This record gives sequence, C-alpha cells and structure tokens, in this order.
Amino acid sequence: MSYKIPLFNLNYDKTEEEAVLDVIKSKWISTGPKCEEFEDLFCKEFNVKHAISLANCTVALHLAMDLLNIGDGDEVICPSLTFVATANSIKYTGAKPVFADIISEENLTLDPVHVRKLINKNTKAIVVMHYAGFACDMDEIVALAKEYNLKIIEDACHGPLSEYNGQKLGTIGDVGCFSFFSNKNMSTGEGGMLITNDSELAKKAKLLRSHGMTTMSYNRAKGHSTAYDVVALGYNYRMDDIRASLGIVQLQKLKKDLNKRKEVRKYYENSLKSINNIIIPFYDNPNFSSNYIFPILISEASSRTRDEIRNLLHESGIQTSIHYPPVHLFEIYYDSLNNDLKKTESVYNRLITLPMFGELTNRDIDYISEKLEGYVS
Repeated sequence: MSYKIPLFNLNYDKTEEEAVLDVIKSKWISTGPKCEEFEDLFCKEFNVKHAISLANCTVALHLAMDLLNIGDGDEVICPSLTFVATANSIKYTGAKPVFADIISEENLTLDPVHVRKLINKNTKAIVVMHYAGFACDMDEIVALAKEYNLKIIEDACHGPLSEYNGQKLGTIGDVGCFSFFSNKNMSTGEGGMLITNDSELAKKAKLLRSHGMTTMSYNRAKGHSTAYDVVALGYNYRMDDIRASLGIVQLQKLKKDLNKRKEVRKYYENSLKSINNIIIPFYDNPNFSSNYIFPILISEASSRTRDEIRNLLHESGIQTSIHYPPVHLFEIYYDSLNNDLKKTESVYNRLITLPMFGELTNRDIDYISEKLEGYVS
C-alpha cells in the first residue's frame, strides 16, 4: 500500500542521476577512480587513515573478522538486538557468537556489565552495534578490551558521523564497518565501507577484497602492472564505481541531512514525552547522532499490544517497523552460547520503529503523535 507517512524517504535528486551517468559515460564502471575518490572523501570526513570500499556491510564485518584472525574455537561477544548479519559474520569464520544483553529500556545498546560476565579464555573480540545511531558505552568497552586483550569491531551501520565524546563512531575500535543499503542514512542500494587507523590491517583488507590479487584491473589498465600474483585466499568483496559515485554524492549531503534529522528528533521528543505508556529510548542524549531510526517502546501498562498498535498505525497510513527481532530467537541460533537475554526480549516485544527522515514535517509528527496517544492510552 501507499502510506501517508512512510518509514523513510530516499534522499536522492538529479545529483545522483548525473553522477551515475558520468560514470557510465567514462566507460569504467567496476572498481576504479570513483571508489578511490569515495574512500579518500570518507577518510577526510571521518578523520581516519584508511577506508576500503566494499560490496556491503556484511562483507565488511566478515572481512573485519578475517583481518583480526578470528576463527575456529574463538568466541566473539555481540548484541542480539541487531540485524542478523552482525552475528552471521562471526559464524562465517567458524567462531561462535556470544550474545550480550542491552543496558535498559532507555538505552538499547550493548551492556558492558553483561559483556564482562561473558568473557572467558576463548573470547577474542567484542562487536558493538551503535543502535539507531547512538553510541555504545565505548569507555567501558575499550577498558574491557584492554583488560582482557580483546579486539573491538564497530558495527556502525546506523551511525555515519555519529559521535561519542567528540570521536566519530567507527574510529574508536580496531575496525569500523558501515552500510549503504537502500534505507540507510547514506544509500547506494548496496555497498559498505571498512575503516581503520591500522595500516597493516588496511593493506590486508585491500588484498583480500579482490581475490588476494596483488593488483586489480584498474591498476593494470592504468599501466602500473601487466601481471599479478595471488598471494592469499581472498574474496570478491569489491564495490563498483557506479555505487561509489552515489556514495560520494550521499556523503556530501550527509551533514545537512543529519542536522535536519536532529531537529526532527527534537520535535518528536517534545511531542511524545507527555503521552502515557510510551518510553523514548535515548531521550535527550547529549552526543551527536545520525538518528537513523526513531524507536519507541510501548510500556507494560498499555492495554494494547505492540502488534495491535502497529496495525492501527498502519490503518492510519503510518508505516512502522521493528528494529530488530533478536538474533538469538532465530532458529539457526537456538543453540548459541548465551540465550538468557531478558531485557532484550522484553524490549523487542514492545518495540516500534516510527518514521524518521530529514524531510519529515512537524505536521507529520503531530499526526503520528495524535494517533499514538489515542491508541496507547
């Protein structure tokens, strides 16, 4: 159906069309100069030494595991309240995901106190996911990593340009991973980026993303080499120049869009804070956030269930979603090493993702708030 207020809105105009057309006219559409330009721009915006463009965020997460030598017999602690790719990327390596709970109803990020309880001799790394664009408690996570000699992978797919005490998310751990899926803050349809300040990890990532080949087609086409060797078992994880051209435009638009989202969130908070039976996670959070999504919780005092309220919003022309079904509840993870996640399950049963995008109007938010108040009261 066509919604009166959709969940998100693609931030595209003629600039993206022209960028793609320029690449097609150039006759070089695979990994090439636009990927390099996108990577350079990403490094500048994130104040990081290395950015490696990739096919999507799932392969970025998998590559991060590979770079940090995570494999059979290892355990990696991660949230369950995340998209399944966060955990799948661990499983791809032969390692085991160990699910940690969230902090609270007000903070849906990974709980460092629970993480500490899960660490043992097999633990190799911690994967944080900065939910909705709001930072995990990175002071505590970094302290744990130093204490137990663990690696940190940041799943920052929700948080491009989000900050934690002045640091960009994705730049705090060993490796940061970003998604440019169609509904993300930056969209190229599919696409991802891996960032790091470790030059050796970056060198290895560039090698592994293209079959372990010592040179890529673009390098050879420029005359830098006429032959190549294969020195590692790599993958085909490359981005192409068509998507990179979209990424360049989207990154250039990002700050303006995030400032709009900041105002949208502020108006949402003011509109919803007085409604009984609604909890607003991350309310009045001081750190700059990408505000990728706007989650709310239906309180346990509500006479209607989450699904009833979603159906009523749907009938009113308001599209909603749920971010996310907990990974440990999926059949493939029934036998995972930790399934005792009471806070995660409680939140999931009451979680609704409301529309969030830069062009959302105050009138739209007033309409959503009015309908919500009637449905939950």
